[in-house]
Amino acid sequence: MTVVSVSMPEALVERIDSFAEEHGYTGRSEVVREASRNLLGEFEDKRLEERDLMAVVTVVFDYETTNVEERMMKLRHEYESLVASNFHSHVGEHRCMELFVLEGRLEDISTFVGKIRATKDTLSVDYSVMPVDEFRATNIEKGDTVFLQWDSAKSILVPE
Repeated sequence: MTVVSVSMPEALVERIDSFAEEHGYTGRSEVVREASRNLLGEFEDKRLEERDLMAVVTVVFDYETTNVEERMMKLRHEYESLVASNFHSHVGEHRCMELFVLEGRLEDISTFVGKIRATKDTLSVDYSVMPVDEFRATNIEKGDTVFLQWDSAKSILVPE
């Protein structure tokens, strides 16, 4: 197995070591390998390829870290055809939250999320993706309420 050297803050190393011990991993290398596989696998879901998707991306950062907010603004403009909506909010005394609603294909969404994750000084990046190409409802009159449920076998939302 190839040995890779990675730089990270001491606090993160301590969290990884604690996690490894609490969850029965043999050490930090095993935790990092599994986390890497999971991260890479997130964007390799073949069921979502070539489908119309919607994603919600939430980014939390310290408000004094202006480079994060500037980077979010640049990404919002760079991906204006992907970003359907954007919301900025203050969270607590020292944090900001940036929320993006995206509409597009998996490859574009993956690239956008990857660029946000690569932004230095973000505290948290969370996202969810769902297909929207199966929202086709038939025989529904304007004003009707339609309740949908997730069909995990087909990976789509369907009317109840």
